[in-house]
Amino acid sequence: MHRQPDFLKNLQNELANGRLWVDRSIVLAYAIAAGLSVVAFTLLANWAFAQFERILHWQGGWAVLVWTPACTAAIVWATRRFAPSAAGSGIPQVMAALDPAVDDTQRSRFVSLRLTVAKIVLGGAGFLAGLSIGREGPSVQVAAGVMQHARRWLGPHSGITGHGLLVAGGAAGIAAAFNAPLAGVVFAIEELSRKLESRSSGLIITAIVLAGLMGVSAFGNRSYFGVIQVTRLGWDALLPGLMVVFTCGVLGGLFAKLMAASLTGSPERMNRLRARFPVRFAAGGGLAIAVIGLVTGGATFGAGSEAVKHMLEGHADVPSFYVTLKFIATWLAAWCGVPGGIFAPSLSIGAGVGHNVSLLAGADIAPALIAMGMAAFLAAVTQAPLTAFIIVMEMVDGHAMVLSLMASAMLASLVSRMLARPLYETLALYMVAGVTAPPPPDPPPP
Repeated sequence: MHRQPDFLKNLQNELANGRLWVDRSIVLAYAIAAGLSVVAFTLLANWAFAQFERILHWQGGWAVLVWTPACTAAIVWATRRFAPSAAGSGIPQVMAALDPAVDDTQRSRFVSLRLTVAKIVLGGAGFLAGLSIGREGPSVQVAAGVMQHARRWLGPHSGITGHGLLVAGGAAGIAAAFNAPLAGVVFAIEELSRKLESRSSGLIITAIVLAGLMGVSAFGNRSYFGVIQVTRLGWDALLPGLMVVFTCGVLGGLFAKLMAASLTGSPERMNRLRARFPVRFAAGGGLAIAVIGLVTGGATFGAGSEAVKHMLEGHADVPSFYVTLKFIATWLAAWCGVPGGIFAPSLSIGAGVGHNVSLLAGADIAPALIAMGMAAFLAAVTQAPLTAFIIVMEMVDGHAMVLSLMASAMLASLVSRMLARPLYETLALYMVAGVTAPPPPDPPPP
């Protein structure tokens, strides 16, 4: 028979183990530091984009035709010169670092304190350039880089692994960036670890709570997009809802396929040009993004969060072709190789789909269709439906729409899987292959 736990004895053992409490204190301190790093990144990104908007509104905005290409080229040059692994979202880098085939030396190429600093600075520069990027994916790499540094101070018998620290850091990054703690837990299970070990669950939750508290202390305990007002959804909302979901599923699948092909260096002519002249390619991409932004009256610049807020409030000022142009601007920014994520732009694209359908279906269900579009497009791009619907539910305080958001994310993800492989997993495997592939054989002697 199993003996019942002896409470007093276990408590005595806990209190007597001084090294255990030192290790726990170290982890707590690093979890707070991870949250503060995300807060710093958020403040820098917000300040940088505010400066860009000043440039945009100066002299009719034509200065961005020079500013955005020049900044994009400078960012790509600095990234390739000083921190190549800071390019892109940051989520594939953390997934690559968690791959069993990657050893400790190779892992530092994907996550480290140095990369955390580089990601914050270069990501902020991307917002200063007005690029269509997000800060939520990069926050995963930022927080993971801080958390994994705790390992060097932990005792050999702490029971806390580097794997657990990386997963906890990545989950904390999502939770702090979106003010969505449940999404952090689900993201850790669905995208990073694929399973949640009991010995790591406490570490993950601790990191999420402390990092989230840092975000709440800085920005307040509020939903990212406020509270949406949703009327009772009846059968008349079924057809518009399905239109939103399937449109987002197809567009999201195509977006994931296009991103994977572009970022894994498929041997097409444009990718060969990008590999040969990366800085010039970035300048050209930045010019195209600037032109798109001016055509849309500035709507496609930045993450797109303000556009989503306006749509949810019922006074959107985005053009009808916003979805297509935001799609292109986000893809170009990623293809250029700047540090920046796709979470927030994906939410704005999905919101645009929902908004367009609501113009046909009626304004009374517009907030619901916009929220469903956000969950559906994000799920289609990432093929992580649980994370997608929980992120949106927490961002809009949409607990009344749990079933609708869940169904939207699941159906859109299913449609996307018919068109493309999971984006982050594909990019992570490409990165792992790059560091674990054997060196080429020496040429034969003459």
